[in-house]
Amino acid sequence: MDISVVIPLYNEAESLPELTAWIQRVMRDNGFSYEIIFVNDGSTDSSWETITRLQASDPAIHGICFARNYGKSPALNTGFRRVQGDVVITMDADLQDSPDEIPELYRMITEDGYDLVSGWKKKRYDPLSKTIPTKLFNATARRVSGIKNLHDFNCGLKAYRNKVVKHIEVYGDMHRYIPYLAKNAGFTRIGEKVVQHRARKYGKTKFGLDRFVNGYLDLGTLWFQSRFGIKPMHIFGLLGSLMFFLGFLATIVILILKVIAMCSDSYDFYVTNSVYFYLGLTAIVTGTQFFMAGFIGELITRNSAERNSYQIAEEF
Repeated sequence: MDISVVIPLYNEAESLPELTAWIQRVMRDNGFSYEIIFVNDGSTDSSWETITRLQASDPAIHGICFARNYGKSPALNTGFRRVQGDVVITMDADLQDSPDEIPELYRMITEDGYDLVSGWKKKRYDPLSKTIPTKLFNATARRVSGIKNLHDFNCGLKAYRNKVVKHIEVYGDMHRYIPYLAKNAGFTRIGEKVVQHRARKYGKTKFGLDRFVNGYLDLGTLWFQSRFGIKPMHIFGLLGSLMFFLGFLATIVILILKVIAMCSDSYDFYVTNSVYFYLGLTAIVTGTQFFMAGFIGELITRNSAERNSYQIAEEF
């Protein structure tokens, strides 16, 4: 199979027939063998009924229906587990991504040798309240990830070599950082293509400003995992050792002061009255906690294996 198209969606019933017809036309005109995987993320409208109706007329359409709303990352990850195409295309269901971009994205993967190609919506139709935070977010992501050539990490329109999506795990809200996840998995040939951004035709956006706050928190988590996820003792052990060293120095200072006081026949010096006593005590306790955190982290280098287990109500 040439192409698998994975489309996560939430309450997009109105746009699905038009989007499906558009994708089918592009595939037919270019002679691609394909499948379309709709992942219905607990929609409360008639999205699932629409997908079922579309599938009845095209066996290349597959549907996955979550029992409730889990989020875009779980929807993508579930779709990735089921794709069969040599090239995997992801796009949003709101018609803001153009299926006409698919042939060139496919060519960049198969001929230019990229592992992942991310879309860049250079000209956007979003308000300034969204575009300015997006620019700041992408600048930070470029800096932290080291992927300097991407301008739009969160663009829903992307193309992947099949083995890329089979070797990454998209959980939480990590769909924003799939290029970073791919890089950490060893897929470093990451490219970018300027793509068309279309104005939303139906409904309204499902994302609020809180995604920017959550995005920065997720970026910090991903950076920490990429640096210390396999060897957490490297960071916690270092911090613990530094705190132990500070506690040791404070203990030495206390002993020196006590010896000086005793040699001068002064018995007015009390250890518990010295700031170094509390500094040493705090440093030793904190150092122990850091060291134990690193030790436990070494034993648990990954979260529960069930973190990407979602209840699927129906599938075809």
